[in-house]
Amino acid sequence: MSLGDEHGGRGGGAGQTRTRLPDSGSPDAYGPPHRAPRASRSLITVVGVVVLLIAAIAFANRGPGTDGDDSDAAPRAKTAPTAATGVPPATGRNGPVPAGFAHDEQGAQSAAANYAVALVSAEILKPERRAEIVGQVFTPDQAGPMREKLDQAYGRQFLDKVGLDDDGNAAPGMTYVSRTAPMGTKVVEASSDAATVEVWCTGVFGTAGLESTNPVTNDWFTMTLNLRWADGDWKVAGFSQKEGPAPVNADRKISSADEIAKAVAEFGGFTYAR
Repeated sequence: MSLGDEHGGRGGGAGQTRTRLPDSGSPDAYGPPHRAPRASRSLITVVGVVVLLIAAIAFANRGPGTDGDDSDAAPRAKTAPTAATGVPPATGRNGPVPAGFAHDEQGAQSAAANYAVALVSAEILKPERRAEIVGQVFTPDQAGPMREKLDQAYGRQFLDKVGLDDDGNAAPGMTYVSRTAPMGTKVVEASSDAATVEVWCTGVFGTAGLESTNPVTNDWFTMTLNLRWADGDWKVAGFSQKEGPAPVNADRKISSADEIAKAVAEFGGFTYAR
C-alpha cells in the first residue's frame, strides 16, 4: 500500500493495501492493485480499501510547505542506470531507518530508496512507530506538521475500515502486510544541498488470514521525494506518488494466506543503495 503521498492504499503520506504516504499536494495517483484473473472475485473489496487509503494520504498531504522546491536545483540532462557501486549506502541507523547517507547525488538516491520503504511500511500505521519514523525521515520544519496530518489521516475511522486496532495491529490470526521494494532511482534535479529523486517501487499490501476481506495484492508505483541536506543527512521536505510503470501481471498460482504471512515473518528487509 502507499502512503498517500507517503502512503496509499496504501497508507501514510497519504491499509491492508500498501501504506501510501500523503502526497505533497499532487493528485492521488494510485489506482486499484493489479491482480491475477483468478483473484478477481476480491477486486471490489480491494478497490474499496485502496480508495480509502488514497483519500487518507491525500488529506495528510494537504497544505503548504511540503513541496521541497529549491531555486538552486538544476535540471538533470539525463538519468543514469541503477547499478551497484560498492559504496556503502549508509553509515548507520536512526532507529528503524538507515541514516548517514553520503552528501552527494548517490547518497541522495540511497536515502530516497530507504525512505520510500519506511514511509510505505506497515509500521507507519502504528502511532508510536509513526512518530519515530516521521521524526527520522523528514526535515525538522516538516516533521511536526506531517506527524499531525498522518495522525489525523490514520485515525480510528481509518483503522476500523482497514481492520486494525488503535495500535495499528491486525486482529488475532491475521497479518497486516505492507512491504515495498525499490526497483530503481532517478535524480530529477540536484544541487549541493537539495535533490529531487524518483523511486520506482513494487510491493505487497493487504491482510493475510483466512477471514481477511482485504487479501494481499501487489502494486507498482513511483514516489518522488524532495530531499534537503539537514542536520548532517538527507531528509524529506515533501513527496508525492503516482501509479506505475507496471508490467503485465502474470497469471500465476496464488499463495495461501499462511504462506504470505510466513514469508513476511521469515524474510527480512534490506538497506538499499544506489
